[in-house]
Amino acid sequence: MNDSDAIVATALDYFEGWYDADLARVDRALHPQLAKRHAARVSGHDPGVTTKERLLELVRGGGGAEDKTQDPIEVAVVDIHHDIAAAVVRSAQYREYLHLLRTADGRWEIVNAFWQFTDPDQALPE
Repeated sequence: MNDSDAIVATALDYFEGWYDADLARVDRALHPQLAKRHAARVSGHDPGVTTKERLLELVRGGGGAEDKTQDPIEVAVVDIHHDIAAAVVRSAQYREYLHLLRTADGRWEIVNAFWQFTDPDQALPE
């Protein structure tokens, strides 16, 4: 599998794993030091940081299973430079920018994620 295909597979493990509440898929897609942030239109909103540990807790609780649709998930690999890469993921609900790192064993893992709802006026759940 070439790098581009491996990056797409990693992004799909992350997204499809979220929608299917598949802990193994999400776990293998994420770097241990993941920093995931949310952009909201709310003035002064602190994007905070979601860690890998917290994201896996959310997956254990059902992840995005309630929000799963039949709409396609599109992954565009923006750039690959040696051991780093950038990708954009588009789904019915989310737009997410990913930074990936090639690990020592040659796998790609998501180290940074910055996302927003497709509808920018949608609020985070309380």
